[in-house]
Amino acid sequence: MKYLGIQPARPKVAVFDFTGCEGCELQLANKEASLGAFLASVEVVNFREISSEARDDYAIAFIDGCISRDDEVKRLQAIRGRAEVLVAMGSCACFGGVHRMKNAFDLAEANAEVYGDAPKETSPVRAVKEVVPVDLEIPGCPVSKAEIERIVQHVVLGVPFAFPVYPVCVDCKHQFTTCMFEHGELCLGPITRAGCGAPCPAGGLGCWGCRGPSEDCNIEEFRALAAERGFEARELTERLAFFGGFEELR
Repeated sequence: MKYLGIQPARPKVAVFDFTGCEGCELQLANKEASLGAFLASVEVVNFREISSEARDDYAIAFIDGCISRDDEVKRLQAIRGRAEVLVAMGSCACFGGVHRMKNAFDLAEANAEVYGDAPKETSPVRAVKEVVPVDLEIPGCPVSKAEIERIVQHVVLGVPFAFPVYPVCVDCKHQFTTCMFEHGELCLGPITRAGCGAPCPAGGLGCWGCRGPSEDCNIEEFRALAAERGFEARELTERLAFFGGFEELR
């Protein structure tokens, strides 16, 4: 792919999965209309879901999933040691995701309850940045393919890019989506970082905060708003904990 008649360098990228559903990786292989141009912008040297090739000469490593076992810690450290740039991709990698909820339980008891006489190796869930330094975080569950493509354009071609600092409510206004609070639904849109295009409210589901907090969000004021609308504190606390993005603000 040429840009202004110039063939840019194609960075070597690798994509690795840890504890998660691998949905963010599938996003990279979706959207066939732009897939060819996307793959032409980079050289994929390690990506289990789309290729059997597995090389270690990558410059950029995308990490999908959270860290939930000791062997994952060692594997992630090895990847960090090879990569010039390490990107946490998706809510699990950025915050711990839904898996982080298990940290509220006694892991030994939960392991025995689920697996009985055949317990599995497990440890408290951590986000990637809690284990190794991270250069860039791309939140979402799953990530937005369009956002990934804009970031690749930024890295490869120098096209300006910045994450939105405003909340999801702005996206809803742009799309003329009626506020979910008006439908009697709890929604974290007023305090969640935008950039996803607000598909959940557009589909009739209140935001669950998968992209984490927006800049300078006011949690206490939002709690007061939710209470005024009749939502119990327990319900809001559970919603804030769902993806782990509001861990430090709850």
